[in-house]
Amino acid sequence: MSARPWAVVFGGPSPEHEISILTGLQSERVLTGGGDSVHPIYWAASGEWFLVPNGTEAKDYLEGAPKGSKPLDVRLSPDGGLSAKKSFGSGTLDIEAALLCFHGGLGEGGGGAALFDAMSIPATGSTLFAGAVAMDKLAFGGLMEASGIPTLPRRAVSSVTAPEFGGPYIVKPRFGGSSIGIEIADDLNSVRALASNSPHLKNGAVVEPYRPNLVDLNIGFRTFPALELTDLEKPLRATSDSGLYTYAEKYLSGGSGSEAGLSSAPREFPANYPQKIHDRAAELARAVADVTRLSGIVRVDLLLDEATGELFVNEVNSIPGALSLYLWAPKHPALTVLRDALTEARDRRVVFPQAGHASGVALRAAGGISAKLLGL
Repeated sequence: MSARPWAVVFGGPSPEHEISILTGLQSERVLTGGGDSVHPIYWAASGEWFLVPNGTEAKDYLEGAPKGSKPLDVRLSPDGGLSAKKSFGSGTLDIEAALLCFHGGLGEGGGGAALFDAMSIPATGSTLFAGAVAMDKLAFGGLMEASGIPTLPRRAVSSVTAPEFGGPYIVKPRFGGSSIGIEIADDLNSVRALASNSPHLKNGAVVEPYRPNLVDLNIGFRTFPALELTDLEKPLRATSDSGLYTYAEKYLSGGSGSEAGLSSAPREFPANYPQKIHDRAAELARAVADVTRLSGIVRVDLLLDEATGELFVNEVNSIPGALSLYLWAPKHPALTVLRDALTEARDRRVVFPQAGHASGVALRAAGGISAKLLGL
């Protein structure tokens, strides 16, 4: 338990805004239920920031910030932070460390890490750089291939080049998480048409070979107090033959109301496979942790060919839905997992070399700027 309040931060500009709210509210309940003091902070879809009351419910966010919320200013400076607007009393919120619960978009893609670093607030999750690679499916796939980690070939959708493999194809948004915007296309012309017209694909898309026989598997890792893995999970799809694990199956199945999705989605846990599959999944998860430099609470999504036993790394979630607390339940209470992540953020903060390390050598050698403009 921290002597100062933790912050739980959720929302943000993302198609997964609502899932982020659910994760944030669940995490707040876990921490406050353990006796910790928590500032719940909501980044609204409108871009505004709010300190919201403790104990709010999902329905309270249907029309934006809930009743009783206090607007916050974001101040980027060495003594900055999140400050109450003057009409509600000035002063920066006292925060020991922030639990980031963003999903997709700017928040999970490294932006959240950069923002809180600029505010000098320790925050959970990975660095700007690791988070950005995790959110860029093309970059992540390339990293896997370069590292010798088995993954399906993944190529950018382009009007001038074609993938070396034929259709049918799975088409995915290049930037983003979850299962939003994924399509199946028979040929390259269809792929390009989808990429031009879908709001989820037109800012960048990737293709992979469509293999409907592959099965989704998930395994989590955390990096504090040491690298540790969860058991292997098999999410259970609907009876559809599409071969896709959909957004609805991931987040909206398994009950109704507050019981739907996330930790209540249908699953086989631990997955009912031979031990060699579990061992191989753990080996791949350790390899992903090593080459990505991701930290905090992470989930690795795998694909299994049950006929051959081949396992492929599909994607990685640097801030997974519900923070994958359900995967950790057999090993550690949720409170322990969240407190450890916050402690890691506070005590093992990653600090990169700062500006000015050259002590002015380049500036003194530069001479006049006007001279450098000659010929431009």
